Amino acid sequence: MNTLRLGSRGSHLALFQARLVAERIRSAGGPAAEIVVIKTSGDRLQEAPLSDIGGKRLFVKEIEDALSSGDIDLAVHSSKDMSATLPDGLVVAAVLEREDPRDALVLGRTAIHEGNGDPRRIAAQLGTGGHIGTGSVRRIAQLRRLFPHASFDNVRGNLDTRLRKLDSGDYDLLVLAAAGLRRLGFESRISAAVPYEDCIPAPGQGIIAVETRDSDMATRTAVGRINDTAAFDALSAERMLVAALGGGCQMPIGAIALPKGADDLELHAVVVSLDGTRAIRYKKVGPRAGAADLGRQVAEHLLATGADAILREARSI
Repeated sequence: MNTLRLGSRGSHLALFQARLVAERIRSAGGPAAEIVVIKTSGDRLQEAPLSDIGGKRLFVKEIEDALSSGDIDLAVHSSKDMSATLPDGLVVAAVLEREDPRDALVLGRTAIHEGNGDPRRIAAQLGTGGHIGTGSVRRIAQLRRLFPHASFDNVRGNLDTRLRKLDSGDYDLLVLAAAGLRRLGFESRISAAVPYEDCIPAPGQGIIAVETRDSDMATRTAVGRINDTAAFDALSAERMLVAALGGGCQMPIGAIALPKGADDLELHAVVVSLDGTRAIRYKKVGPRAGAADLGRQVAEHLLATGADAILREARSI
């Protein structure tokens, strides 16, 4: 094969992920990859909340269009940005091992850190006020219980921009993905990682996904050599759950598939009302070999126990 054309966004995190994938392919005996930076609608529309402009798919649409048209050979994404149903002709050919999938609370540099890694102590530190920066409806819906008196304010931009806004006093606290902070060397900024019982992550959070054309067997073979099967199976369960719920990237759905022994997964999922007052939770263990079926079964249980009403309400707003 000649040099692969690898499509990516231009943010620091996206380029880190793209370079990591290119390095892994090369180390596995595959061809070199040339990174093609593609500016997405999500990058251009930096001020509006994602829920107002179409959700996180705006971070992948133009890249997937370039992949479908043959302008690039593969695309690298944060898998939580991808739609549960891919465009015709495209597949997730591989994923890398999962980084810490939890959400992280980040206090400003000048804040007195009394949390000691405990989200509840941080909530007590904020007291009856506080401005929390996050545009995620999933995070807001779940964290309202932990921070009942705080206001949640939209924050956009790359990681450096968000941290700069926090440290300048625009926010008292940020909620970010621990994975991105760790990958870019900001692990020390994590004031507390949020336990799953307080906030179940976005489906796919912490997983880097490599997307190719289904028909491009040469690229799929090269990419397949770097696939982490444990993360791939977890992602299959989480993505199928979202698809079966009929949800999207900006819906109040959390899902995390955790390893259970050598051959099983335990899928934890939640659908929560936007005001945080109602939450339907369920977890189920199933074989990794049937990861997609596990996702479908958990979704069916959630729908049967009230999640459908919550999701209809969320879509109507």
